[in-house]
Parts: sequence; C-alpha cells; structure tokens
Amino acid sequence: MQPLILGSAVVVLSTQAAHAQNSSTYLDQGIQKSKRGDYQGAIADFNKAIQIDQINGNLYYNRGLAKSDSGDSQGAIADYSMAIKFFPIDFQAYSSRGGAKRKLGDNQGAIADYSKAIEINPQFAFAYNNRGYVKYNLKDYQGAIADYSKAIEIDPKFSSAYLSRAFAKGESGDYQAACLDFKKASSLGSKNAKELLNQFCQ
Repeated sequence: MQPLILGSAVVVLSTQAAHAQNSSTYLDQGIQKSKRGDYQGAIADFNKAIQIDQINGNLYYNRGLAKSDSGDSQGAIADYSMAIKFFPIDFQAYSSRGGAKRKLGDNQGAIADYSKAIEINPQFAFAYNNRGYVKYNLKDYQGAIADYSKAIEIDPKFSSAYLSRAFAKGESGDYQAACLDFKKASSLGSKNAKELLNQFCQ
C-alpha cells in the first residue's frame, strides 16, 4: 500500500497516533458493551486499550465503571485511583470512587471522595446528593439535609434529592417540611414520592 502523497509531503500515521486510534477503538467497543450489560466483555476491551495506552486516565475510569457495575468494588476503586493519578482533577473519578467505597461500608472514605469532587467542581449536584446519602446513613440528618439542599439549589429538578431530603426531614421530626418535599418530588415525576405522599401526607 502506497502512502498518501500531498505535494512533496509524505503523510503516514505515526506509531503513537496508530496506538491512540487503536486504544480509542477498544474504548468505544467497551463503552458499547457496558451499555448492553456485557461488563466482562467491556472489561476485556478496556484491558486491551490500557495495554496500548497505559497512561490514559479515561481508560481506567471506564474500566472502573464496568468493574463497579459487575460488583467488583475493590477493583473499581483501584481503577478510579489510577484515573486520578493520571488526571488529578477528575471529579467524576473521585465521585465514582466514593460510591464504590460506600458500597464497601467505608463511609468516611466515601465522604472524603465526594468532598474532593465538590472541591474540584462546586456545581456537581450529584456529589452533594450522594454525600447526603452517606450522612443520612450515619444519622447526620442535618448534614444530609444541607447536602440535599445544595444539590437542589444547583439542580432545581433533582427529584431524588427532594425525595431523600424528605426522609431526612422526617427523621428530624419536621414532618410538614418532609411532606412538601414528597409533594415536590412527586410533581417532578417520582413514583415513590407519589406513593409516600399519599401514604403519609393526607
């Protein structure tokens, strides 16, 4: 096969560019397999991509997501940590690592990672919501309410944050405010909130 000749220049793919192209192909294949629920197939593709490009944090992050979805929280944490190593301001990786730590019962580690994600991106409503969830499980209801409220401030249509805040307010004894949050979550399409509204807020 002859190289493409433009004027007097000869254009060929460099080894680095070819590797990037190949790793990108495996990355795309892995993402598609993850979407179909084929997590082991996705992990195999991400492994191949990482063999080609070992310093690409995005590859580790996506493999971490697949490992998390397959139930391998420890493996996911290791991959999210690698993603952070190569891209220290990856707030998504911190947040996802926090979720994996929460699944393993490391509540303080989860809070630390969610807090770091928020430090990097103060408008990351998802991290506030999930940090609130951990605080709720630790019975820090006021702390949970503050986090849910911040998530709602950032995203006023965050129905699950309203629903979770309703539970925290209920545990705090503020039943009227809890019902208002159930009502708001229901109006945003939460079926669970609608059922709870009908059950507890007549």
